Amino acid sequence: MVLEQGIGPTIWVEGEISNYRKQTSGHQYFTLKDANCQLPCVHFARPGMWRRQLALQDGMHVRARGQLTVYETRGQYQLSVQQLQAAGDGLLQAKFEALKRKLQAEGLFETARKRPLPRLPQTAVLITSPSGAALRDMLNVLSRRAPWLHLIIAPVRVQGDGAAEEMVAAMAMVNAWNQNGLPRPDVIVLSRGGGSAEDLWEFNEETLARAVATSSIPVISAVGHEVDFTICDFVSDLRAPTPSAAAELIAPDAIELRRHIAQLTVRLSREAQATFDAAIQRLDIGSEGLGREMQIRMSELRAWLAEQAATLREHRPDQVLKLRRQAVDGLARDLRGCFERNFQKRREHVARAADRLRLLSPEATLQRGYSITTRADGNLVVSAADAPEGSRLLTRTARGEISSVVDRRAPN
Repeated sequence: MVLEQGIGPTIWVEGEISNYRKQTSGHQYFTLKDANCQLPCVHFARPGMWRRQLALQDGMHVRARGQLTVYETRGQYQLSVQQLQAAGDGLLQAKFEALKRKLQAEGLFETARKRPLPRLPQTAVLITSPSGAALRDMLNVLSRRAPWLHLIIAPVRVQGDGAAEEMVAAMAMVNAWNQNGLPRPDVIVLSRGGGSAEDLWEFNEETLARAVATSSIPVISAVGHEVDFTICDFVSDLRAPTPSAAAELIAPDAIELRRHIAQLTVRLSREAQATFDAAIQRLDIGSEGLGREMQIRMSELRAWLAEQAATLREHRPDQVLKLRRQAVDGLARDLRGCFERNFQKRREHVARAADRLRLLSPEATLQRGYSITTRADGNLVVSAADAPEGSRLLTRTARGEISSVVDRRAPN
């Protein structure tokens, strides 16, 4: 008691781990030592405390914060550890900065080499831990915002020795799908949740950074929290502050998408009507122009006839007059036939344009026998998987709506 009260509530001790033991209960026992002395330590397991703790082993250099206590059974004092961190953070930071300068000098951070994300991706690959909170967060966002998105999970370790190699192998496998006859994904999300600098260190490995930089598929880096930065963030095509933010970046909001489609439908209808009105107007203008041309030609013809009649009256060539009349009659027939043919061609052209415009309208699509089916929550049904057993469906046709319930049982 005197020892515990005299030294203080907590102290920091730095040294090398030796005699490390971990019990089935989760309690960890080890000794911290330096060149001159050693101190027994115990790290008791409590619910939730190991999620972000270091993976300890003999020879590791650490800093431990805890309370100095006496183990009465053996009559020895020991440190009851409350917090552990790897010593030598300055070395990790120096290594981080050196790699950052090297890759930046090679141009791997340049904005010009980064590719834009597809606006409406159909397939996304999530390279992450299958049991991590990051995956749960992304699946929650994606199922809500883009239920149609095809997700492929590439399970890897995201912490500890060898995790970077697993992620590099996953990147290579995904990029080779297209060569092996598999569909090419639209985007890759490389992610994990938050943690200490040591927890995130695998995302600072040069091999992983180069795999991200050379990927033929756009890569989003979503590692840790908003304040965490890794080398992968700098070489990726886009950095997301959190895994949930990455999911929002690749998945357009379904409600906003439907609103945009509705706006496009209205715009298409307006443009179709405007095109139809313009065609009718051109027909009216053409008809008026043809009528004016006809009147001019007829006036010219009448003047010529009057002139010829005057000449005939002066010379009274009955035979010539008969021939002239025949020529005039033929010219009138030709002119009338030309007018009627041109008018009919213009009318048929306008009729065909009107038919095409009507076929493009949304209502005409329904009239041809197509229908639109949604679930009770308003989501579109585009495949059988969108309508599970017992789902209530609403089918819109050209002449009304039909309510139904999905029943996949085989008919008797």
